[in-house]
Amino acid sequence: MQFSSTNLSQSKAEETSTDGASTRSCYALLGNPNTGKTTLFNRLCGIRAKTANFPGSTVEAHVGTFQRDGNRFNLVDLPGIYGLNLDLPESRTCKQYLAGEIHLEQSPEAVLVVADATNLRRNLVFIAQAIQQNLPAVVILNMSDLAQRQGINIDRDVLAECLGCPVVEVSARTGQGIDDLIHTMQYAKLSAADLPEATDAQQASHWAETVYSRCVQSESSQVIGHSPRTDWWDRILTHPILGMLIFIAIMAGVFFTIFSLASYPMTWIELLFEHLGYWASVLLPEGAARDLVTDGIIGGIAGTVVFLPQICLLFFLISLLEDTGYLSRAAFVMDRYLRRFGLPGQAFLPLLSAHACAIPAIMSAKLIPDHKDRVATVLVSPFMSCAARLPVYVLLVGILFRGNPLAQGLAFAGCYLLGAGAAMFTALIFRRSLLKGTSRPMILELPTYRLPSLRTAFLIMLDRGWVFLKKAGTIIMAICIILWWLSAYPVPDSAAQVDALQSAALKAESTDVSLSETLEHDAALLTELAESGEEAELSEEGQTILSKQAMAHSFAGRIGHVFEPVLSPIGCDWQLSIGVLSSFAAREVFVSTLAVLFSGQDDVEDQGILTRITEAKRDDGSRLLTTATAASLLVFFVLAMQCLPTLPVTRRETGHWGWAFLQLGYMSAVAYVAGLIIYQGLHLFGVQ
Repeated sequence: MQFSSTNLSQSKAEETSTDGASTRSCYALLGNPNTGKTTLFNRLCGIRAKTANFPGSTVEAHVGTFQRDGNRFNLVDLPGIYGLNLDLPESRTCKQYLAGEIHLEQSPEAVLVVADATNLRRNLVFIAQAIQQNLPAVVILNMSDLAQRQGINIDRDVLAECLGCPVVEVSARTGQGIDDLIHTMQYAKLSAADLPEATDAQQASHWAETVYSRCVQSESSQVIGHSPRTDWWDRILTHPILGMLIFIAIMAGVFFTIFSLASYPMTWIELLFEHLGYWASVLLPEGAARDLVTDGIIGGIAGTVVFLPQICLLFFLISLLEDTGYLSRAAFVMDRYLRRFGLPGQAFLPLLSAHACAIPAIMSAKLIPDHKDRVATVLVSPFMSCAARLPVYVLLVGILFRGNPLAQGLAFAGCYLLGAGAAMFTALIFRRSLLKGTSRPMILELPTYRLPSLRTAFLIMLDRGWVFLKKAGTIIMAICIILWWLSAYPVPDSAAQVDALQSAALKAESTDVSLSETLEHDAALLTELAESGEEAELSEEGQTILSKQAMAHSFAGRIGHVFEPVLSPIGCDWQLSIGVLSSFAAREVFVSTLAVLFSGQDDVEDQGILTRITEAKRDDGSRLLTTATAASLLVFFVLAMQCLPTLPVTRRETGHWGWAFLQLGYMSAVAYVAGLIIYQGLHLFGVQ
């Protein structure tokens, strides 16, 4: 059927871009979830796209452009929704955007409604809502190749007559029909058909059945969109026991892939930034500027970018699983377990992802449609033990159960279970207080099984990786620079350094004459070279003393002394207080900080350094990491929100800094109380 309506590109004055392409109307891409809408968007726009938030909202849309025959087309991929009149942020935002009440770069002048050709009956009511938004429309029947293989024949001329706008068949996965779509887009038409009222569900359902019976024929007697094979797989994948076992196996495979494959690019990234730091230190003159660049800026960027391989792999694999149709089945399986704690089935993926890193886990919570469910999932995700906690676990578990591998293994498992239990308990509390309300039943569409699109997964991976670097990376780097400055300044003068060496030599005189003489020599050498400004080559012991002294007199060290009375009830002196406070930049920094304090190096893989940390003393000569202190700190690190880079990501996904600071305050309070109970309880039973 040929529509004679006015061409959109001719009805408006064309603007010419800098590359000579004429800018045409902005098209909004709208559809139900699982209709292949984003795959179609990626097919059209490719990498010429970006993710943007609607003003004053956490709702995201993808904005892209593509050119054809010298013409530029602008496309906005709106969130997948089940209805424009639902009381959901995504539905309200889509309706307001189509009505021109909110803007995202350009206002839409036409709407492209994407429907699943294999499940057209279900999509028809939504199509009727979409083409009644006073915008020219084109209806796109995606996955038409699958419909044809299933024996589903759609008379698109009859359907176009019923809808009052053009209809085109495409396959976004293979590219079939894309040229026809681009041509038809220019003939989008305001519908004048007799469509049902959006608020009258019975009338809309009757209209959909009538239209469906007129335009769809099936060569098979089975239910359209289903097959015995599909039903058989659904029974297996959603079975309470088999479904759970399959889910565990698939998720184990996903995280094994992430941990195994991501380790290589993470190592390369670390080596790259090590070389960058080295060359910066060689090329820049000695001084504060060089320290800022090498330790603050390069170190801060490295601490951000090193997570990128995990994030990219996670979203690549998620996209593949979602494209196959499996994620909806997995969410159905997990819903019966998580709902007892006020979380939906969709929360399983963010919570599992948090075992790798809380940052990509929180970013993946956008898959959860309900706002309160999504916020609850974001708030509890950092309770799950992430990879950054492992160096701390290794150190503290090794102290608690030295020479007992079985006990160490059980302690590791206990850490993971404690974190998961805290997450579930916290979710239950939040869903009955701050996020109080009836949890909306999870209504899931089980999409057709299909082969995933590697192209789509790759483009989604690029998009989410760029969002992480652009939105979170800048803030993470700023935090790292601030923490570097606090730990590096003020720089002690030579007189203070000499005093520190002489004081240490005096203490060692009665126990280790050789060490005392070495430190005295270092003090004399430092005094001799102080006036000339030359750098003294001190002994390893002297460097250790000065590193510890510099840390103690830095702003971070002074803060450690200030917080010592607060943290002493859980077993921390000022040295451990510095480690705990610095670990808020990243949990693994705790071990590196102690390594610097007690050895002058941060090579935490060196067993000699780990031994020094284990045998370190307090100022009064008592052992630093006693059994009670190690147990208290282990519980503290399991439960504490010691990852400040997570906060800006939480703010971004929830839309408010208040949730981020609540997350930090609540988790820190829970960790402190739990550590206090462990430390004081062990002391009551005589365990030091």
